[in-house]
Amino acid sequence: MFWLDWIIIFIPILVIIVAACKSQKYTRGVADFLSASRVAGRYVVSIASGEATFGLISAVAIFELYYKSGFSYSFWSSLSVPVSLVLGLTGFCNYRFRETKAMTMGQFFEIRYSRSFRVMAAVIQAVSGIINYAIFPAVGARFLIYFLDLPLAIPFFGLFEIPTFGVVMLAFLSLALFITLAGGQISIMVTDCLQGLLGYPLYVLLLGYVLIRYSWSQDLEPVLIPRGPGESFLNPYDISKLRDFNLFYVFFGIVNTCLNRISWGGTMGYNGAAKSAHEAKMGGLLGTWRGSLSTMMLVLMTLLAYVILNGKPHAEQARDIRSQLAAKTLTDLHQRDVMPDGQYQQLLAEIPQVPARSKFSTSYSSSEEFHREMADPYEALVKKVTDAQATTIEEKGKGAVASQQFVTIYQQMTVPVALREILPMGLTGAFCALMIFSLVSTDTTYMHSWGSVIVQDFVMPLRKKPFTPKEQLRALRIAIASVCAFAFTFSYFFAQMDYILMFFAITGAIWAGASIVITLGLYWRRGTTAGAFVAMIVGALLACGTIVVQYYWPRSIYPWIDANGWVPAWDHALRMLSSPFEPYISWRMDAHKFPINSAEVAFIDTLITIILYVGVSLLTCREPFNMERMLHRGIYSESGKAVVKEPFSLWGFIRRNIFGITEEYTTGDKILACSVIFWSFGLCFGGYFLMVVVWNYFQPWTMEAWGWYFFIKQLIIAAIVCAITSVWFSICGTRDLMQLFRDLKAKETNELDNGSVVGNVSAADLDAVKRAEERSGQ
Repeated sequence: MFWLDWIIIFIPILVIIVAACKSQKYTRGVADFLSASRVAGRYVVSIASGEATFGLISAVAIFELYYKSGFSYSFWSSLSVPVSLVLGLTGFCNYRFRETKAMTMGQFFEIRYSRSFRVMAAVIQAVSGIINYAIFPAVGARFLIYFLDLPLAIPFFGLFEIPTFGVVMLAFLSLALFITLAGGQISIMVTDCLQGLLGYPLYVLLLGYVLIRYSWSQDLEPVLIPRGPGESFLNPYDISKLRDFNLFYVFFGIVNTCLNRISWGGTMGYNGAAKSAHEAKMGGLLGTWRGSLSTMMLVLMTLLAYVILNGKPHAEQARDIRSQLAAKTLTDLHQRDVMPDGQYQQLLAEIPQVPARSKFSTSYSSSEEFHREMADPYEALVKKVTDAQATTIEEKGKGAVASQQFVTIYQQMTVPVALREILPMGLTGAFCALMIFSLVSTDTTYMHSWGSVIVQDFVMPLRKKPFTPKEQLRALRIAIASVCAFAFTFSYFFAQMDYILMFFAITGAIWAGASIVITLGLYWRRGTTAGAFVAMIVGALLACGTIVVQYYWPRSIYPWIDANGWVPAWDHALRMLSSPFEPYISWRMDAHKFPINSAEVAFIDTLITIILYVGVSLLTCREPFNMERMLHRGIYSESGKAVVKEPFSLWGFIRRNIFGITEEYTTGDKILACSVIFWSFGLCFGGYFLMVVVWNYFQPWTMEAWGWYFFIKQLIIAAIVCAITSVWFSICGTRDLMQLFRDLKAKETNELDNGSVVGNVSAADLDAVKRAEERSGQ
């Protein structure tokens, strides 16, 4: 890291701090703090929410995923484009939720169902969300320590050492807490939008550097082509050993996309921040253009790291990078007493003796040959030493834990450390700034969301005496600070949890039943509170129960079944149940793995919760719910006029329900919608995917042809789109941000608009609802 890199990192952080301080004066009431007074324009919503939803932990996941799968993985994601396009054009779920004017999901639950359901859901949502978020700071801190090559401990006047891990985590959590407390959703949205605007030129610089510095045909493609059978980085038809993929996963992914549009509450403040439901929908459409920039940049950086670490011309540089990373990882484990001193000293002495890779085959006849040549020597060295020094069962167990934790950290930090050594001065700071943006934006958004759930959806509904605005804002700030403190403590002491994937799966599964309750609650009049209770509780129990069964299956469940001689009978039953769906679903008894995988379990859970919600609702529904009142339509709209239905026509149906074009659309909106249709459906699905699939059906492409396909699509066209959208969004985003400040200044504060609900109606809407019903004679 050079002086220029540190300047590039710190100047944007100072800009963000100043912006948070300046935006604080616009927070005058609860609605300002929770949803930015609902005055945000489409570009602010699109840029800021896109920045908030892309966390540093997502970047680390992308590094791991694409380092093992390459471009091939992304090809098949185009299958979901038509469904995602229709959902975006129609504003599925997002549009109706914004029409409710609810500031939290709990407020919507009380409007749609009941106060008791709001409280129960708040408990489940808070537990699920806060614990899920609490590991994020640990991942971010470790990334920065390794990428910036910071020391693992800081000496304190020679008396003792302070772990850098805790210092870095405390610094960035404090920054995020300051932004969040300063002005709530207003300061969060302003700083997130600024981070997005500052990030656009950095994306262009990074992409431009790769295109200019490295030749596709000479530097990149020759390293990406040699792979084992079934593990191609470029040929999407040759990835059978990279991951499970079949039509069932495509189908389930589409179902999941439809049902989980707004169910996760981590970005709750953005769901109701747009100035209208139409602006919220248009912000979502703009996300089609903006959303791919960060992912595209990270995929490119990952493959660049792969080329440097595995290419013959870079063998010595790759050895140095791996050696540095291995030594730092071992020191990290040793300082946390995971790695015994004897093993640590031996490994530290042997690491410099590991030679650079000398064999580079141009093709592989088997997957075993490929993995034998590509095996990381440092991972093998750690495993050999930890196994050799273990003489008792206890020592073997500790050695296995040390080896596993080494592999976990080593693989997660491989790409960040490689990029630190690859990128030149200036661009190293630019990349680090982008990662810090993603870290801070996610921290602020999640703190705000989960703190709001505690106060708005648990404390406030149970409180007998209503909050005053000042009391409510104070309670919200205390709850947000408490979430921050919990996240720091949890991350500090549980930063290297065993079975971290199981941890994430369980925390997310607790909230599994909510997607059905939210989606059908927005679109089906006959959904009832009883149906919501049953679906939410059973969904959480099923999801958590199946994950526990999956974990204990090889440890105790399968051995118990085997001991009783029931394996053949169970295997026969499973084969019969899955036979109608083979080869896409194939259930077989396995001693090491639960026979029904996670995606299949999740799909079964979803079907059960849908059946329970619909069935119980039909049994308990006495009269249809008043959807017009909840959505502020018809006599409950600002105009007070009943909705006049248009005569049915095929074009009218397609225009409204597929293209989402309504009377609210201006000429510019129609142009935007057409551009999204042309890009997403015409090019991304029709041109880049469907035509390629048909072509390969008749004439399969060579590996070189696939290489040029991805070069043109993922680099050349991506660079053009990146340049255009950077200028486009920078201009329009800045304009919308200035308009946001003007609208906030002119906005009048309504003390009743605080998230409270009376008789399934928001307190702020009570008078308007009464007048509307009196006029209509209801």
